[in-house]
Amino acid sequence: SMPSESNCVKLRSDRARPSLPWYPRAQSKMRRPSLLLKDILKCTLLVFGVWILYILKLNYTTEECDMKKMHYVDPDHIKRAQKYAQQVLQQECRPHFAKRAMAQLFGRRYSSDLPPFVTKAPSRNEAESKYDPPFGFRKFSSQVQTLLELLPEHDFPEHLKAKSCRRCVVIGSGGILHGLELGQALNQFDVVIRLNSAPVEGYSEHVGNKTTIRMTYPEGAPLSDLEYYSNDLFVAVLFKRVDFNWLQAMVRNETLPFWVRLFFWKQVAEKIPLQPKHFRILNPVIIKETAFDILQYSEPQSRFWGRDKNVPTIGVIAVVLATHLCDEVSLAGFGYDLNQPRTPLHYFDNLCMAAMNFQTMHNVTTETRFLLKLVREGVVRDLSGGIHCEF
Repeated sequence: SMPSESNCVKLRSDRARPSLPWYPRAQSKMRRPSLLLKDILKCTLLVFGVWILYILKLNYTTEECDMKKMHYVDPDHIKRAQKYAQQVLQQECRPHFAKRAMAQLFGRRYSSDLPPFVTKAPSRNEAESKYDPPFGFRKFSSQVQTLLELLPEHDFPEHLKAKSCRRCVVIGSGGILHGLELGQALNQFDVVIRLNSAPVEGYSEHVGNKTTIRMTYPEGAPLSDLEYYSNDLFVAVLFKRVDFNWLQAMVRNETLPFWVRLFFWKQVAEKIPLQPKHFRILNPVIIKETAFDILQYSEPQSRFWGRDKNVPTIGVIAVVLATHLCDEVSLAGFGYDLNQPRTPLHYFDNLCMAAMNFQTMHNVTTETRFLLKLVREGVVRDLSGGIHCEF
């Protein structure tokens, strides 16, 4: 017999409603993704919180020094420093000396023929492709290619290459520079390499005002336009993925997106008032060779927390770069005396030497030994006497 209308409705409603045991299971399955998202969000917030605390620790746990008391320098010491700098400048420039001396000192651990700057994207079998930044460009070949296409020049400028014998001075940020009044002497070098945001404005009496190369990474780049006006070259050291984005934005004179800025550990420059022809990318093999061959640090190892102290400071990298660019190399403003925690760390701010105890990336002791070796062997000259005083 035909089913009644009420039976039909009942049958349809039975089909439409799932059996009760299945329904809670489905509901719980639907809830799981949202619970997972909550867990991920909690973990993300926790990591972000720890990161913020770490940044605050870096910025606020360092002791400040009273610079008025700190910067008295004995007048006789000033005269000796200035006399020594002039003696260095007056000595005959020896072509290829720095490279030969480095090769003699370190043998195969130093490559005399390394190009100072990146000229082409690395191929798979090249040294640049074997390491992640800053030691190489593994997985970043396309980003490097994009940057190189934006840069019209990749080599040392012709007007600097034209000199048959070049004198370099690498100017560090050390507090030892303040008061020596070496500015006039430093300006006489053919190539003046400055590091990170170390200022010229207001300190030219002590550090000079000539800048051939400003070598830095995004967080280290000066925020003031005034520090770029006389620069011949801006040499970028690329440590991480967003550094490539930042450099591209700087070369193109574009604004860096807000989300990219979140990945820097401090404020970065929004614009660099230089033409694209003034930008260069440091050859990462120089960093790799400095770290693993010359300083003999351990190669990078994956770890969940912390880092190996295997990244050389920009200063030491710049010294090695200088041996590739110049025939004679001098230093000024180098030397961390960790036994004097109350002395000024920099010539331009009120941080104490004790602040170096909070950094976790660099092995200052090993670097100091390396620089001491270079000075004692006569490979480089120390004009301010922070590594080894010869005046």
